[in-house]
Order: sequence, then C-alpha cells, then structure tokens
Amino acid sequence: MELKTIDNKFPDEDYKIKIISPEFTCLCPDKPDQPDFATISITYVPDKYLVELKSLKYYFLDYREKEIYHETATNKIKEDLVKLLKPRYMKVRGDWNVRGGITTIVETEYVKDDWDGDEEEIEVKTTEKTSMSR
Repeated sequence: MELKTIDNKFPDEDYKIKIISPEFTCLCPDKPDQPDFATISITYVPDKYLVELKSLKYYFLDYREKEIYHETATNKIKEDLVKLLKPRYMKVRGDWNVRGGITTIVETEYVKDDWDGDEEEIEVKTTEKTSMSR
C-alpha cells in the first residue's frame, strides 16, 4: 500500500512525533523461511505533512514478504518517509530481535539543511508500559 500524508495543522511549531511499531517483520535474506522481528521507532519533527498512520501500518505489512537485511530495512524506511514527508528532522531506529545470539540495533537520522532545531533535544521519552522503545 502507498504511504499517505495528512496536513500538519501546526507547521510553524517544532514538535516531536514518535511512532512505535513493536511487531515489524521481514524475511532473512539468507534463510527466507526464517522471519526477522523488530520494534521500529520513528521520531520526527514535521514540516508541512504528517504520515497517515493507517497507510504506515500497511506499508510495514508489505515488508513481511521481503527478504531484506536489518540495516537495509531500517534505512529504506527512513528514506521513504523523508521523501514523502520532507520533515525537519527524522530518526528511525530498528531494535531487531536476537538471531544467532546477536541483537542488532540500527539507527539512522535525517536533518533538513535549513532547520535550526537541536536534534539532541528531540528524543521523546515514553512512559507507556506496553511500549518496547528504549
């Protein structure tokens, strides 16, 4: 499914949005019968557009049949969202489940050239007991 946007009703404000998807799955390229699982966290400061969450859900579901490495998946998600939203700032983090005794965490960031905000102050802390974010 195609990613969609909605208009940001507060485009003059720098505010943070954090989206957490604790059930992301794709297929291991070397063993496509083996799924890989991750929690994908997206933190961004929007400009004119927000991601429409239902379309994001279906976008993630499309990965279930893709053979893709952890690093590639995490960076592809960021690239697709940056292209769509043109945010001021975005960080995508993939917390990949243990495979072969190794946990992989992949983080990738984007900062718009003319944005004068501070990405160090962007991280959104959560108190949700159901959240798997770190």
